[in-house]
Amino acid sequence: MTSPALQEWPPSHSGYRRSEVSAVVGWGDAAWERVARDVLRWKVKTASGFTVDQPGRVSPGDRVAVTAHFLGMHVVEPVEVAEVVDEPHCAGFSYGTLPGHPVSGEEAFIVHRHGGEVRLTIRSLTRAAPQQPWRALFPVLLIVQRIVRRHYVRALCD
Repeated sequence: MTSPALQEWPPSHSGYRRSEVSAVVGWGDAAWERVARDVLRWKVKTASGFTVDQPGRVSPGDRVAVTAHFLGMHVVEPVEVAEVVDEPHCAGFSYGTLPGHPVSGEEAFIVHRHGGEVRLTIRSLTRAAPQQPWRALFPVLLIVQRIVRRHYVRALCD
């Protein structure tokens, strides 16, 4: 749904809150190689304060428990890797949430290279999870999601 292989993300998927943010995270070949490698090994999450129970290279179909550490709490976020892209000018992956995740939807982390510029794009489609207490906390989770996106960008900057 978040289409990491596409440079332009077409509008669709009604019923989800759609977000796409992008920022420069480095310049040059060395930055590209580092960021592309890191994003495909979950560093965008682990360097942002999350733990990942399978921190190796992402592969489609991987079911992973990502644990968020926030305000002294630990929240397990089960996900499944949906798509992986590893091309000369684009690298990244998307995952879909599994039952038990605080929200329902999909998120993608994509690194693009344009000339010397290395840019991280984060796409998400989010709606309330069906289970409580997460369903009731959905407005708060949207605020947390915006804060966490900033951490993702900083995690991969030079």
